[in-house]
Formats: sequence, C-alpha cells, structure tokens
Amino acid sequence: MPFGEYQYSVDDKGRVIIPPSFRDFVTDGMVVTRGLEGCLYIFPLANWRRVEEYLGNLPIINAESRNFVRFFYSGASKANTDSAGRINIPATLRSFAGISETEKTVIIAGAPNRLELWNDARWKTNLDEILMSSPAPEILQELIG
Repeated sequence: MPFGEYQYSVDDKGRVIIPPSFRDFVTDGMVVTRGLEGCLYIFPLANWRRVEEYLGNLPIINAESRNFVRFFYSGASKANTDSAGRINIPATLRSFAGISETEKTVIIAGAPNRLELWNDARWKTNLDEILMSSPAPEILQELIG
C-alpha cells in the first residue's frame, strides 16, 4: 500500500510525476477520476476493476446512485507513466481539482487502495479541517492505545 505525500508541479502539458515510491503500485496502468473533497483519485487498474464492478451493481432506479456514477465514472481517464514517470491529467480533471496556470503545485498522497492528487492549497485546508472537526484524535487514541 502506498503511503506518504509528495509535492510536485504540473507542467504546461498537464503532466505530473508519479513519485518513484508509488510507481510499483500503478505499474500496470491506472485510472484517474474525480475524487471527493475536490481532489483526484488515481486507482491502479486492478483496484479500478473492483470500483467498476461495484458501480455496475448500484441500482439504476436510485437517483443518488445514478448521480454518483455520473460524477465518478464520467470523469475517468486511463493513464500510464511515460519514460520520465509522468502521467497526463486531462484538462477537465485539472479544472475540477483546481489545478491551473497559476495553481500548478500539487500533492500526491498515498491511501490504502488509491493515490490522491490535490491542489496544494486544498490539501492544506483539508488537513486543517480534519484536525479541527473530525474524530481524528479519538481514532488515533484507539489505534495506538
């Protein structure tokens, strides 16, 4: 499982480096899509197949299910690293994540089944919100005893 966070810049062609320590995790290719809290999720293909299976089993008659599938699935884009370890992030996904000509700094963070790609400012805000309003201290207390 990938862990840690790394700061990079998106280049003028919309490419970003996948940190070397994360490359084995996505060696067979990946899918980039909209994530929650305004970030992008990067799934290894094997994990994406499980996501597709789950989404395919959601009830089509349920409006919330249909809306989530639209949000999550329609933004998906396959990616592979190039010889420099970079992937291309489509313009629509960069826009969703707040990555622009003036906001090129991103954080790539590990998670148990995916990577997350964040606009640097959103990442910092999200971390602050977690510390201020979540049960993080209680979860940590349970975790370490």
